[in-house]
Formats: sequence, C-alpha cells, structure tokens
Amino acid sequence: MELTIAPATAVPEGEGRTFDVHGTRIAVPRTRGGSVFAVQAACPHRGGPLADGLVGGSTLVCPLHAWRFELTTGASQNGGCSLQTFPVRIDDADQIVLTLPVATA
Repeated sequence: MELTIAPATAVPEGEGRTFDVHGTRIAVPRTRGGSVFAVQAACPHRGGPLADGLVGGSTLVCPLHAWRFELTTGASQNGGCSLQTFPVRIDDADQIVLTLPVATA
C-alpha cells in the first residue's frame, strides 16, 4: 500500500523525522544528497530514537549507543540486530511516498 506521508521539506537534508503511519512508527532519514530512506523508528538494540541519529551516506548511527545501520538493507554494522526497512521515494510533486506491506488474513 503506497501512502503519501509528508512533503519532502518536512525532512531537511542530513536529518530525520518520525511519522506514525497507520499505527506503525517509521523513521525517515534524509541524506545531505537528498535521498530518503524509511526504517523502523526504534533501534532494535536499546530502543533509541533513530530519527534523531546521525546520517552519513547510507549509514544511520543510533543516538543512544552509536550502533550503525546500513539504510539500504537495515543490516547492523555491529552485528546481531537489523532494522526493518520500507520502500520510500520522493515523487514528482516533491512528496514523500512510503510503501507499507499489505497485511494478509
């Protein structure tokens, strides 16, 4: 299911924001180059707010304990935990569009 969640300007380059999308909290970090990513909002290590983390290239660093995650895959560079990732893009109208998995019964 594709959802428009915010204008691209809601997430400044080099920062992140958290959005509640249909009951799921999602962090949307944006690189200094303008690329957006979407991952679960809480760090799987200790629950840190990932939208407040440092974004460098395609890496996100948790603000609590400096765990590093690859934004393209969700893989942890510290081993063990990984992030749930979501397809996201900026459309032609400069809106952030997120794709959530469709629940099956």
